[in-house]
Amino acid sequence: MDSAIPETASVVECVVAREPVAYLDAVQIMEERVAKIAEGAESELIWLVEHPALYTAGTSAKHADLVAPDRFPVFQSGRGGQYTYHGPGQRVAYAMLDVRRRFGGDVRRFVKFLENVVIETLARFDIIGEVREGRVGVWVMRPDIGPGREDKIAALGIRIRRGISFHGLAINVAPDLSHFSGIVPCGISDQGVTSFKDLGHSVRMNDVDAALREIFSKHLGAVRDCEHGQLVAMAR
Repeated sequence: MDSAIPETASVVECVVAREPVAYLDAVQIMEERVAKIAEGAESELIWLVEHPALYTAGTSAKHADLVAPDRFPVFQSGRGGQYTYHGPGQRVAYAMLDVRRRFGGDVRRFVKFLENVVIETLARFDIIGEVREGRVGVWVMRPDIGPGREDKIAALGIRIRRGISFHGLAINVAPDLSHFSGIVPCGISDQGVTSFKDLGHSVRMNDVDAALREIFSKHLGAVRDCEHGQLVAMAR
């Protein structure tokens, strides 16, 4: 396995949101959890959520890439990257991890780790995911559409505060792909966007969650399930 995968073992909590989570609520919960992790008051966390349909602008977003500004709510985000879409049928995995301890503070190594998590998850469902130099995220070759065509199946965008990561990755399971047309996803206009469903894979979100949980556990150490209600309560 790639050297980006850490060997440090400790308990990481995993929370699955059973209902859509409002974006600003998610940001607040992440920021408060990151502060507590940095203080040693809470465990690291993998939080699996879906959001209502919305667009977020990363720190490198260009206004011209917001094609339909009135289509869905648009939120400024402190994560790296450009514009992206979140919505039903997309699994967002927010990773609040101690990057200093697990990755020696090497942000590139951490990003590579998240890419590998996505690639391993896709492989569980017989989908070959790949990364490309100069393009963040995970891509799938689409020879069925045309020579050299590649579609993005997962986006990544992170932020580090006090050595702790937040935001994370988003995997397209079965979102409405037409919703991506309101932006230039991640600033890339010459390739497409795809999903498990678009590729002909009918997969339940619960199965994707199980794969993600197992893969995170494999590389991070023990993962302990926590109820979503407990997470929300801790942030209040």
